[in-house]
Amino acid sequence: MEKDKFTTLLKKIPKAEIHLHSEALISKKTISKILSRKDPKYRNIAEVEKLFSYNNLTDFIKVFLSIQSAFKEISDFKELFSNILPYLKRNGIEYTEIFFAPSNFVRNGICFEDIMNVLINEIEHIKKYEKIKIKVIIDVSRTFGLENAKKNLDYVIKCKCKNIIGIGLGGDEKKGSARVFEDVFKKAKKLGYHRVAHAGEDVGPQSVWDAINYLDVERIGHGISSVKDKKLIKYLVEKQIPLEICPTSNIFTGRFVKKIEKHPVKKLFTEGVMVTLNTDDPAFFNIELLDEYWNLYSKLDFSLEDIKKIIINGFKASFMTNDNKKIYIKKVEDAWKKYFSGLK
Repeated sequence: MEKDKFTTLLKKIPKAEIHLHSEALISKKTISKILSRKDPKYRNIAEVEKLFSYNNLTDFIKVFLSIQSAFKEISDFKELFSNILPYLKRNGIEYTEIFFAPSNFVRNGICFEDIMNVLINEIEHIKKYEKIKIKVIIDVSRTFGLENAKKNLDYVIKCKCKNIIGIGLGGDEKKGSARVFEDVFKKAKKLGYHRVAHAGEDVGPQSVWDAINYLDVERIGHGISSVKDKKLIKYLVEKQIPLEICPTSNIFTGRFVKKIEKHPVKKLFTEGVMVTLNTDDPAFFNIELLDEYWNLYSKLDFSLEDIKKIIINGFKASFMTNDNKKIYIKKVEDAWKKYFSGLK
């Protein structure tokens, strides 16, 4: 099947994306506008393009934080969050759990609640007019340390926003073990928040074990180094702990895989790990969810039935209610019969 036909049909299938950073949906045009206030050279899109030349996770995070640092006014966030809907519609995504990382913004003196009000207004508008559901996971951040993580959880608790369903540990994985943040995650669990963590993206399988053992996470962001530990794979399969796999992101950051054809997602899937497919940072890696599915199909030997299973996994691994999961899974099955019946 050619890519145009594949993506045209797949767009019609309801999908969930559960590892997606809201700040990474920003357009290069918006980046240019915001950065050029401080440095006029960024009025030239070619200068913006140069920012995207990173080839490892540490350099990527530096660029990510530098762009975040340029946000000074609430109007900047209105522009940022206006990019969410076009991306979701282009990819046929009906449900998403997006990460939002407030640390750098708050450190720059912007009020957490003011930012969240902008984001929640956008979410409610999308839900009302497009019937797309969006939930938020707040990144407490490895990068800025324990005290900052505690503050971020406190912001979440104080905000009492129904759209915020949990916390995540993002940032530079090399900054230290997940065990540093154990108390933050225990408190979040006690208060009923879901817990996820980036692990096994830039550090070996011990990082995944730490996220499981110390943070009691319900999902692992990336987790691709798990493929190096047979006991860990067995545990992930037995407990059905989902991995939020982001293939193109993993190639750009380059720690464990440098070519899509060598990505361990197929081995993890074949072993029975609950694999979900995501983009991580679409604007920063120039990738869309439909492209990621095409890569599985065309370069990693996933069958159409495999693709359907991974789409369903996205809903199963989400934090929506079981009743809602059943509704979405039925929608996937019905749409699949309509558009993919008889195709290979």
